[in-house]
Amino acid sequence: MPSPVTPARGMRDFLPAEKRRRDLVLETIRSTYRSFGFDEIETPVVEDSGRLHAGLGGDNEKLAFAVMKRGLDREALQAADTPLDLADLGLRFDLTVPLARFYASHRATLPTVFRSIQIAPVWRAERPQKGRYRQFVQCDIDIIGEPSAMAEIELLSATSAVVEKLGLVGTTIRINDRRILQSLLRHWSVPADRTETALVIIDKLDKIGVDGVVAELEGIGVPTEGLAAQLGELAGATWRTGEAAPAWLDAAAFADLVALRDALPEARLEFDPTLVRGMGYYTGTIFEIAHPDFGYSLGGGGRYDGMIGRFLGSDVPAAGFSLGFERLVDLVELPEGGGDGGLVLLYDRGLDPVALVRLQGELVARGERVRLDRKAKNLTNQLSGLAGLGYSRFAVVRDAGVSAEELEVRELS
Repeated sequence: MPSPVTPARGMRDFLPAEKRRRDLVLETIRSTYRSFGFDEIETPVVEDSGRLHAGLGGDNEKLAFAVMKRGLDREALQAADTPLDLADLGLRFDLTVPLARFYASHRATLPTVFRSIQIAPVWRAERPQKGRYRQFVQCDIDIIGEPSAMAEIELLSATSAVVEKLGLVGTTIRINDRRILQSLLRHWSVPADRTETALVIIDKLDKIGVDGVVAELEGIGVPTEGLAAQLGELAGATWRTGEAAPAWLDAAAFADLVALRDALPEARLEFDPTLVRGMGYYTGTIFEIAHPDFGYSLGGGGRYDGMIGRFLGSDVPAAGFSLGFERLVDLVELPEGGGDGGLVLLYDRGLDPVALVRLQGELVARGERVRLDRKAKNLTNQLSGLAGLGYSRFAVVRDAGVSAEELEVRELS
């Protein structure tokens, strides 16, 4: 039985120092994306259940938290065929489905090409483990209405700038195209009705290895003779693979990827024909941030031209990039004393609280961040704790009538 004072499984509390660290990283991400012309929006944490289970979210739909209808009685419970019959809402499992609904709702008031930022929590009924939680923050940028590669260039350029500002060294962006994957499946004679299942299996290559992928593909009726060797070749593919023009490669899609690489020489793009991105809504270019020290991606995205049309009835080009914030924040090294500063007024017992608050207000009006703390007997420990909260200066107040100019302000070290 869980403790009555611990958070729900897969969710976390954040102490002030942790929250400050997260906010500093988030502000770097937010400000960098804004500098590239993206505008921040906000959407509700819940969406209609039917929208969350409309086939737009791939396997994540199975992980959606459902919100039960109000006023359910015994008769309604007995009449339900599935648990989802009892729900009319659900917690969002990503930010892309809400964005598609948002754009369809507000299209008339938005620019022809809309560049959005969404930074917000999402929820999935995952099996909690290191780096994987049931509530976590996503940092998304999307460009809607731009059909050309300009969208991908902007997304990759802005995200590369974020990674650089966060000081993450050695990252690369793996890149592929859904058209190349479709060509690969045709080359392997994968039945049309097994396409999405086969892609899900290939996406597990880094987890279950070549033999595991071959076994699972065989299980859905895919001819597997010589497949292990081909998978090994795919895993070692580079940009030079295009020079050999293998039969499985979609030449037009590969040429588009080469053009992206040439447009972004600083982005360190690597061609990876085994990259799938499990979400079923991707229609073209797909990409993921990789780091040599970690076996998981730090973010990813791609083009999803068909999603918004599900709401509007006509397709609208769209592409996006999502950063895995919970993984990023653990990697970022902040400068020593990287708090937001502030002044602590340490006051002696018995001083007039009204006068103390008046002094605090005077300092706040000047733009200071000011905390009132009764001076402890162990001043060294107290100052150390305040430094840990991000404060950088302190002053001891022995007379509540002292003015702001008369304070003897010292640095916290």
